[in-house]
Amino acid sequence: MEYKPLSGREFPRFSGIKTFFRLPHVNVDADYDVALYGIPYDGGVSYRPGPRFAPSKVREVSSLGRGFHMERGFSIFDRLKFADVGDSPTVPIDQLQTYERIEAFVGELARNNKKMIGVGGDHSTTLPVLRTLRKHYGRKLGFIHFDAHLDTYPAAWGCEYHHGAFARHAVEEGLVDPEHMIQIGIRGPLAGGDDLNFIKNNKIRVFTVDHIRNGSLNDFLCSLPKFGDIPTYMSFDVDCLDPAYAPGTGTPVIGGLTTYETQRILRSFEIQNFVGGDIVEISPPFDHSDITSLVGVDVMFEMMSLMVKSHAK
Repeated sequence: MEYKPLSGREFPRFSGIKTFFRLPHVNVDADYDVALYGIPYDGGVSYRPGPRFAPSKVREVSSLGRGFHMERGFSIFDRLKFADVGDSPTVPIDQLQTYERIEAFVGELARNNKKMIGVGGDHSTTLPVLRTLRKHYGRKLGFIHFDAHLDTYPAAWGCEYHHGAFARHAVEEGLVDPEHMIQIGIRGPLAGGDDLNFIKNNKIRVFTVDHIRNGSLNDFLCSLPKFGDIPTYMSFDVDCLDPAYAPGTGTPVIGGLTTYETQRILRSFEIQNFVGGDIVEISPPFDHSDITSLVGVDVMFEMMSLMVKSHAK
């Protein structure tokens, strides 16, 4: 099979069955390199719902996606085989069953030695993915986390597992290595100063919007750590962006990053062993003119480009 997008010259981009980047929809065990998939679940949100609809909407909007990266000088579809493998099964009214199904789905991808990029889903869905990859690689993962929020918060309403606590569980369960973990786009306000205790105690490196803006963008990019041969996962919560650029999200926070800044940051990473990533917290019902879903498509494209760069190491 040729893993190329459906031609926009043959079939206009508003036509055809919607898959990520108009790529073939294949079985998990087919002969592609990188799986693109959805996790349609938002049972872990604490404010506005809707991310369950993101995989379908991002597929639709990705019809506008193209493969040649102007800054990198190559077409991602000439370098690796990308494919849409569908959605992870979920149970909209049961988080435990959803986690079990995500772990089984991602586990099958890992057993077939596939790299992966997912579209959530709320941020609680990242935790079962990290659990699965930690088991598969047999070591703690490097972790790059874009977000407005720390997501290291305590239980809410007596529930341990929600979209604001996944990063705490990832550290406490030994899924990610705090020494190889960074958070980008963080900003206030917080409920209290003790919200910072977890990152301080675990020495997690946090880049707030002020860190990025106080100097030049180029200076900030030069300060980004390099990720060596440690298996590294990236999770991009669209609320790291200012709501002007990503209004379609559940817990928007003003004073965020621009889409241009996140593009430049994503292009600056040196990741030797990039094993997977996700884009989460897109809520189409609260979006305007699909601009937040377009963010998801662009971040997905940059992650796919990082996969190519990592594969070439």
